[in-house]
Amino acid sequence: MIKDFFKWQIRIFDQLDEHWESPRVSKMISNLVVAFFVGGLIIGLLNYLGIANPLAGVSAFFAIELAFTVLLIFEILGLIFLIPHSVADSVGKQFEIISLLLLRDAFKEFGHYLGEIHWDVDFLWELGPIVSDAFGAILIFLITGLFYRAQRHIRITGNYEEQSGFSNIKKLISTYLALTFLGLGIYDLFTAYQTNHFNYSLELFYTLLIFADVFILLFSLRYTTKYLNLFRYSSFALATIFLRLTLSAPAYFNVLLAVIAGLMVLGVTFIYNGMLDKRKGEIKEQI
Repeated sequence: MIKDFFKWQIRIFDQLDEHWESPRVSKMISNLVVAFFVGGLIIGLLNYLGIANPLAGVSAFFAIELAFTVLLIFEILGLIFLIPHSVADSVGKQFEIISLLLLRDAFKEFGHYLGEIHWDVDFLWELGPIVSDAFGAILIFLITGLFYRAQRHIRITGNYEEQSGFSNIKKLISTYLALTFLGLGIYDLFTAYQTNHFNYSLELFYTLLIFADVFILLFSLRYTTKYLNLFRYSSFALATIFLRLTLSAPAYFNVLLAVIAGLMVLGVTFIYNGMLDKRKGEIKEQI
């Protein structure tokens, strides 16, 4: 009974995963992002003309923030679908999300300066966090690209049966993460309706990702206890903690923590690859 229940969930996940990267879904996501962007522009225009609406006080830059927020929702869903395929790729997707968050925050702050600008010392100090977020997003973009390029996907399981079992466990984790994420989204919308203030639960979701990463790490001990693999997976879990801290960190420190996390996983990846090459060379010499 219980096995059938889990198999049913895995089949649903496989069907959703199969269609997630399809052109049809990509077009649907693009249309939704454009629709929210246009809606944000209309709200900004209404506020500019002084016409009453439920979101009074926001500028036209709200459209960019809204579009990025919707895009981030789909990026997080993409992250959830990546977990069963590759832990390393899911970590890379987390850095993609952080870079987009930094860009969104920079656009959001620029929306406060649509009127007349006075280029005095106070204004230059106010520009600091915006420049920090924008430059930090570029650094994370670079680190993420190097991280993807350096990855080597090596199977830790001994046979197909073990690989299938490990993959199914990660699919179940992803399924419950997706349900939790959707539940948090509904809760955010409900609280926004009651308080007229939208509160993102992304920090809580990243906290859940930390526990998911640690669980996958501990479960992988069934298939390998090699120090190289354990340290690599552990560093990925630690990077998730750093990224979680960036979500609540003040200006400058959020970028600093994200860059530290990126350099950490990038450094571990290069060291891991170097040690693998060394071991392969030793095996060839023995042969």
